[in-house]
Amino acid sequence: MSFSFFSRQTTLQRMSTRYYDLIVIGGGITGAGIALDAALRGLRVALFEKHDFAFGTSSRSTKLIHGGLRYLKQLEFGLVKEVGSERAIVHKLAPQLTVAEKMLLPLNEGRGLGSFLTSFGLRLYDWLAGVKPEDQRRMLTRNQTLKAEPLLKPDDIKGSGLYAEYRTDDARLTIEIIKSAAYYGADILNYVTVTAFDYENEHVKSVALKDELTGNVIHVRAAAVVNATGPWVDTLRDFDKSKFGKRLHLTKGVHIVFPQEKLPIKQALYFDVPDGRMIFAIPRGRTTYVGTTDTDYTGNIEDVHTTREDARYLVNALNDSFPTVKLSINDIESSWAGLRPLIHEEGKSASELSRKDEIFISHSGLISIAGGKLTGYRKMAERVVDLVIRKYFEEKPLKKCYTDKVQLSGSEFENAKDVTEYQKRIERQLQPYGLETFASYLVANYGRNTNLILDHLSKQQGAKDDLALARAELWYGIHHEMVISPLDFFVRRTGMLFFHVSRLKTLREAILSDFQQAFGWNEQQLAVQREALEQAVAAATLKNS
Repeated sequence: MSFSFFSRQTTLQRMSTRYYDLIVIGGGITGAGIALDAALRGLRVALFEKHDFAFGTSSRSTKLIHGGLRYLKQLEFGLVKEVGSERAIVHKLAPQLTVAEKMLLPLNEGRGLGSFLTSFGLRLYDWLAGVKPEDQRRMLTRNQTLKAEPLLKPDDIKGSGLYAEYRTDDARLTIEIIKSAAYYGADILNYVTVTAFDYENEHVKSVALKDELTGNVIHVRAAAVVNATGPWVDTLRDFDKSKFGKRLHLTKGVHIVFPQEKLPIKQALYFDVPDGRMIFAIPRGRTTYVGTTDTDYTGNIEDVHTTREDARYLVNALNDSFPTVKLSINDIESSWAGLRPLIHEEGKSASELSRKDEIFISHSGLISIAGGKLTGYRKMAERVVDLVIRKYFEEKPLKKCYTDKVQLSGSEFENAKDVTEYQKRIERQLQPYGLETFASYLVANYGRNTNLILDHLSKQQGAKDDLALARAELWYGIHHEMVISPLDFFVRRTGMLFFHVSRLKTLREAILSDFQQAFGWNEQQLAVQREALEQAVAAATLKNS
């Protein structure tokens, strides 16, 4: 099945005439998971996203598939058990996208939990999360800790715990789930906005849908409608006149990115700072990224970005824990900021709010889901689809949830060793062009779909250089991943804005030219897209804050 801009009009036409079992509004990780689960069980599914897939929270997390160690402090044992056990499942479903990462948890004199409680907490974490024996926690002495990470301030280090997590690319995980849902029959579009609900007997029966590319409006009918729009959940509940009782509490999380040579830590760390917050510092290729903050947010949810104040807080925390690096805001290469759509609890601060998901059902039948964690997307989806089936399709012979057994698009690997072998093969293919250093990036991003990119690269005329590779990636994105704008490509398909902004700047004009040719943009349309890209680069690099 084609998942491309060029099949868009056909999909819109089908949506306007077909009656669906389920409409999913929202193309983040939660909506994607619901669409895949429902399609696999045999429901006829449509999914709409007003921006690009993973535009919101699902491209702006800490990019970890993790068990939520910090939630032990809040005694949320059920949440730790669920998302902890889900880590192994997500790794199995997409081993190239979930990379094992040992996390060092330093113990400091005068703050934190102390050695005994940390050891007990990590052991409890391993038990709840079902961690394999070889990955279970180890407690390190002071000397072992400083050998593992020499940049740590030695003055008050007492020791550390070493435990297992997984690093991921949240946006890539979301797009692979979206593509898998489309493969199994779901009709899916980005850049379409729900503008209203249509009712019969006070029950939602269809949605008015505006195509943001043409301005055309269609009405799409379904038995059930799910609102999985993350920070926009309450906006749709307002449309439905059903925002009563519980409501969202948005908190902002910021991450900053340094060139690896500016923050050359040897491994990933999870450390506490003087005000009591916990912060991650994670090496990733040529960079090290750090986060996150957790502050209340009441601003424009369409435009969330890192401020210099946010960045200064993280830089100060780093300089306190790693005093020899002497970082400044000018050392920051890029950044991102996202919103957590948590459930409001009176009297609780941003960091005290539960990360549990909750489902709201309105008088009109609109089902809304909010809260939750990236790692728990599959179980959240299962709960929503179970509810939809109980309410609307109990008599229908539908399958039970089996998303734990279906590998995602491009993820046809047995295990991490299989990924490594495939990466070596890709390195050999790229060696004649001098591009072998891109092999790990390509395999992590696209999995076995890298084959399609390299096949297109081999057919291109001219030099097989960095630009030719990027153009092959763009061709793949447009024809197989519903890429429509330069920001789709540079932010959510390649992560270049965050992790290789210098490459983005080098490639920018050539890639814009390819977009113009592919989509037939006139000069005014090209100028609009160039301006949007320049604004995004300025925001990420703190040039406009």
